[in-house]
Amino acid sequence: MVLEPIHCPDCDGTEVIKHGTTAVGKQRYRCQNSECERSTFIQEYSYAAYGTQVKQQISKMAIKGSGIRDTARVLGISTTTVMKTLKKKSSLEGGE
Repeated sequence: MVLEPIHCPDCDGTEVIKHGTTAVGKQRYRCQNSECERSTFIQEYSYAAYGTQVKQQISKMAIKGSGIRDTARVLGISTTTVMKTLKKKSSLEGGE
């Protein structure tokens, strides 16, 4: 049996501890790296839009000129999720 270390999706560090469970019963983890922005995470999310790959894909599609509805349709997520993700990105980068 091989044990694979859990990696933080933001900093890719292995300084991760268990941090309870979700309402559905999935294991929640906390990154112990003090420089990491993410506090807790789940290894596999039920809703695809919570994953970091989908958020990166939303940003890439917006830069390439895809509309909100087109992005939501292609990725299989709601338009509200696309708008919220783009708003968070712009506020984190300092633009309003």
